[in-house]
Amino acid sequence: MAFASKSGGGPMADMNVTPLVDVMLVLLIIFMVTAPPLTYPIDVNLPQKSLNPPPQTREPPPPIRLRIDASGQVYWNDAPQPITAIQNMMEVEVQRDPTNQPMLEIDTSPDADYGILAKVLAHAKNADMDKIGFVQND
Repeated sequence: MAFASKSGGGPMADMNVTPLVDVMLVLLIIFMVTAPPLTYPIDVNLPQKSLNPPPQTREPPPPIRLRIDASGQVYWNDAPQPITAIQNMMEVEVQRDPTNQPMLEIDTSPDADYGILAKVLAHAKNADMDKIGFVQND
């Protein structure tokens, strides 16, 4: 029903939408409850718990410290090396024991050129190095 406004004596011409909103909310809830959930199965191969883990008989080799300074010089275990020789040195380390590789610890100066670091990472990828970490020495 329309009520008279305070300022005028005639009926209001606005439509009351509250019952319409109530009906729409009830319909929305009904559709949400009755609609089947859209689920897609995803196969995940999780590792299984082993009661007898394999023993670790080999100790990992000492890590390789690779440092890049602000001038772009690359140091392999504190010995300066040209960037072209780095990949060969990495390949030698990987071929010693491919299943027990040393950790490559890369330390860069904050002012170092990113291009040198990108080349070092590309050489490590090409040499199939698996263990690469970044360190920061203050």
